[in-house]
Amino acid sequence: ALLTVVLDKELASREEIRSMIESLESAGRNLTGRTLIVKAWMDPTFEEHLLDDATSAALELDIQTSNPIAPTVLTVVRNTPTVHNLIVCTLCSCYPSGLLGIAPVWYKSSEFRSRAVREPREVLKEFGTILEYNQKVRVHDSTADHRYLVLPQRPKGTESWSEEELKQLVTRDSMLGVTT
Repeated sequence: ALLTVVLDKELASREEIRSMIESLESAGRNLTGRTLIVKAWMDPTFEEHLLDDATSAALELDIQTSNPIAPTVLTVVRNTPTVHNLIVCTLCSCYPSGLLGIAPVWYKSSEFRSRAVREPREVLKEFGTILEYNQKVRVHDSTADHRYLVLPQRPKGTESWSEEELKQLVTRDSMLGVTT
């Protein structure tokens, strides 16, 4: 039914829809968000641009962060020694699938969506993420038109690593903030 409406209203062609589905299905393997994170780790100028205007910064790397049918804004938030960021969508399960692939089941669950706001430290602990007592947790609530992505801290001792080596450290869960 939804497909019929999209086609009838000429919001997208069958080929555009097929291409988007293919892109989403393969994005989980590619995790294009990794490219943004690693570029930010390796290039301080790009990092600042990513934090100021993630959509524009991503386009520099030919990475599309917005849904062409329903445009969205992407904001990247940086983890620091004093602040840990966690991403959730309390209303439904808005998720930057173009960057992270298909959303995990737990992200969509009502339990995660409600507890992430109420008791974020407990939720993080269940993912194996134990924060320092003085580390502040900021929970960012995605919406249909505004998505978030976490810029994890670059691990110490990786200064001489290649881009490919660094990409192996960046996971979907770290870009959602449930792990470091």
